[in-house]
Amino acid sequence: MTTAVLDEALELLEKANANLEPELLAAEAARDLMGRYVKAQRLIDFGIASLTRKVDNASEFARMTGTSVGKANAIVSTGKVLSSSPDLSTAFRTGAISIDQAAEIASAEESAPGAAAELVAVAQEHSFLVLKDKARKTKLEAEQHRDLALRQRLARSARSHRDEIGMVHIHLTLEPHMGTRLVNRAEAEANRLRREAKAAGREEPFERHLADGYAAVLSGTAKARPGRPELVVLVSHEVAKRGWTDVRGDEVCKIPGIGPVFPRVAKEIASDAFLNGVFYDGKDLRHFRRWSRHIPSEVAIALELGEPPDFDGVRCVDCGNHFRTEFDHVQPRAARGPTSNGNLKPRCNPCHQAKTKRDRRAGLLNPAET
Repeated sequence: MTTAVLDEALELLEKANANLEPELLAAEAARDLMGRYVKAQRLIDFGIASLTRKVDNASEFARMTGTSVGKANAIVSTGKVLSSSPDLSTAFRTGAISIDQAAEIASAEESAPGAAAELVAVAQEHSFLVLKDKARKTKLEAEQHRDLALRQRLARSARSHRDEIGMVHIHLTLEPHMGTRLVNRAEAEANRLRREAKAAGREEPFERHLADGYAAVLSGTAKARPGRPELVVLVSHEVAKRGWTDVRGDEVCKIPGIGPVFPRVAKEIASDAFLNGVFYDGKDLRHFRRWSRHIPSEVAIALELGEPPDFDGVRCVDCGNHFRTEFDHVQPRAARGPTSNGNLKPRCNPCHQAKTKRDRRAGLLNPAET
């Protein structure tokens, strides 16, 4: 029965492809038709992933589908989880999520059984980037008590190679507390270099400034003074009081937006750090208000933590990007918007610029854009 139905569907799809003439379609009709093809692709992917439970050789599957072995492994792993996760299976079977979304959810479900229901909802409401971050967080928190710190320590590595034009490529795999520091220093230096280049009328893509930023940090010539903390580690008071040995229940010991940190590592960091207390009630941080461009240090640190009670760090409120976030006044400062945690939202640089243009067109900034 299944074979006959599929044969009929394939025949109809071949006819649809033969009659497809995109250049004759209006944009709205093309979008509608694309949505139908996307739904068909998702339904097909569910069948393929399900059948990998009988053909679970990733190399063979990669040859059959013309995909990489890495992609084949992810699909095979997803197929194995489908049989034990009704939430994931239902969403995938009905075409509500894609194979890439299903693979991220399946990976998290393996580490944290029962996580699929929440992640399916995230997949349907947010971008793939947000889902991927949420799935990664779920996996890390579940594995925090399973020798995660040791595995991270053993996973550190470095390698380099030269390309055909003599450029040196360096790949570093660092533990969270070391990698986060390096990234933040390099981004701060890159922003300084970008400002200098802009003032001199020689702007370049940010990635080039970031390459120069890493080079300056690694060579010890960086001049930037970070406008935000170099490293923030959020530790529940109970963890410290108990002797920095473990994390229990709803306690946390992590870098917001990055993931868990082993308590003993956090203790070492705390021995040479500025300590700040953060008090929150449910989902509400204590409110700060100030009518100026400058963000007080206590507000800046609170904002870096992300929204309570998860404290998952900051990401762009428009696109979900973690990279190059800046704090934007929702109600512009020129319109008497306060510098308060309630009026400051993170946006990546492109989204921040787009928001500024919208505010200017609305007459909230001076001069108004026509």
